[in-house]
Formats: sequence, structure tokens, C-alpha cells
Amino acid sequence: MPPPEVLRFALSGGMPNHPHLPALLYRGAVAPQAGPAAQETLFARSGWPPQWRDGVYDFHHFHSAAHEVLGIAGGGARLLLGGPSGQAVTVTAGDVVLLPAGTGHRLLEATDEFLVVGAYPPGQSADIERGPATLAMIKRIAMLPFPNCGPVGPDETYERLWCKA
Repeated sequence: MPPPEVLRFALSGGMPNHPHLPALLYRGAVAPQAGPAAQETLFARSGWPPQWRDGVYDFHHFHSAAHEVLGIAGGGARLLLGGPSGQAVTVTAGDVVLLPAGTGHRLLEATDEFLVVGAYPPGQSADIERGPATLAMIKRIAMLPFPNCGPVGPDETYERLWCKA
């Protein structure tokens, strides 16, 4: 698997984004035809227990109480990451998107087959915040712990950018 794309975002339209940690986009982390069970197995084995199967909300939002990993288990979509002035990315089955707490995200468009597996580090659950972020949220985002291992297993980029942050 090639190294992930590293995406950094500044404050945008009430989305605080993370002050230190970048989002990571892993292209082809699993075989495109493998389906949701392959994503769930990968995440669970890496210490990111899968929590749900669904899509992505079509409004800007972020999580202040959890880091989130999105495993694209079917179809494809365009997502806007980082808030209104963020970056649009196209994702397809097999891709994995790691969003540090505070990272704004929303669905722009999707195929009918679009399916996501969502996971969080142990003990974290996603709140749905639409902004603007409060001072308490920003402090929580900056201090939120994360596993030593990234959601796709041992990964030099995750270790360098997340574990050394």
C-alpha cells in the first residue's frame, strides 16, 4: 500500500479542524470488492473497533469527542474535508480516511452503492457538532488520545505524524 495522502486544514466556517494532527487518506487500503467485513476486520485488528455502517452526512460537521476512521466499503463519493474552504476528495471502495477530532467533513455526492464503515478509538464515541466550536471543544480536541497503531495497521506516516505530534 502506498503512503497515505496527508491533508492539513485551518479553521474554516466554524469547523475547528485539528490543531496538530493531519487527516490521512489511504488509497486502496483493502481490495475494492472485499466489502464492509474486510474494513471491519482491518480496523478491529488495528485497535479501532468498528461502530457503524452507513454513509456520510451531507452537512458540515465535526466530532469533538472522537477521532474517526471512514472505510469506504462500497461505491464512491466526493467528500469535502476541512470545512467550507477545505478540500474536496474523491473516494472509492477500498479507501480509508482517517479524520482527527475536529476535522470538518460532509458528503458532496455519492453513488447509489456508497457504503462506509465507521470506527473510533476504544472509549470514544462521535458527537455531531456543526460549529462553531466552543473553547471547551477545542481543548478536548487537542487533548484527545489516540491508539499507538493507525486504523490500517502499522504505518510509518501515522507513527511519524500522529504519534510524534
